[in-house]
Amino acid sequence: MKWFLILWAGPVLLLGAWYGLSYYDMSFGFFMLTRQTHDLVFQIYGNVLGIPPENLPPLVARAIAVDSLIVLSIVAFRKRKQIAAWWWARQLSVAAVASDDSLSRAP
Repeated sequence: MKWFLILWAGPVLLLGAWYGLSYYDMSFGFFMLTRQTHDLVFQIYGNVLGIPPENLPPLVARAIAVDSLIVLSIVAFRKRKQIAAWWWARQLSVAAVASDDSLSRAP
């Protein structure tokens, strides 16, 4: 499960870092981080897909959001017994505090 999360988060973080740095043209001397490369990459992808390049960033963000929901639902499904135990313990502690409160208020 750890490798599953690493192999999911690695490309997402790499893409996000590249997008942010290249969008604001913080190249640090690397050609791949320049705004020219940013525009060129989206121009190429736009031509390949047949859509305007300015429509690609929202589509990529939506794809990352959907993938993230899928990954997090897989993690939650695998951890469902721990999550259920945590929820049940929390409900019991809230009920215990409520009953202690009602006992301390009795005349």
